[in-house]
Amino acid sequence: MPFDYTLDFKAIDFRTSPELYRVGKGEQGVLLVEPYKSEILPYWRFKTPEIARESSEKIYQMFLDYLVQDDFVGADMARKFLQMGYTRSRRYANHKSGRKFKSNPQKETSKEAQLTARKEILPNEIDPVKAESAAIFKEKWTQAKMNEKYLQLLAKHKQMYEQG
Repeated sequence: MPFDYTLDFKAIDFRTSPELYRVGKGEQGVLLVEPYKSEILPYWRFKTPEIARESSEKIYQMFLDYLVQDDFVGADMARKFLQMGYTRSRRYANHKSGRKFKSNPQKETSKEAQLTARKEILPNEIDPVKAESAAIFKEKWTQAKMNEKYLQLLAKHKQMYEQG
């Protein structure tokens, strides 16, 4: 089932209501699902490789701690923050401003304008520092998404709550 953006995220504690959580695709919900967003976000940084290493190790440890508690939602949120560390670092590695497109496709009102905006990609300005930060996060993200207990809890969560 897709990630449900219609939920009242300000009112839901997903630790006590894991049945409401949907994995979705990629990083969906990473900045919405509480209390995990507030627990993990303060440690999410990638400005330099040193900062990225410290951040990714802290978040990965949180991921492991959530697994020890059989807290799938927390583990999945930590995995999403590791993934987002990779994708954002990669974006800044390729585009110093952090902007990939000449104009923001999400601000366009028609599908045609959105497609046109997605074709107008700014030229790459390679930043090797951010590329190294991305590689650090990618390693931890890969470890998380391949973790055997995580995969077991993911299957269990989908079986229990995400059967369509």
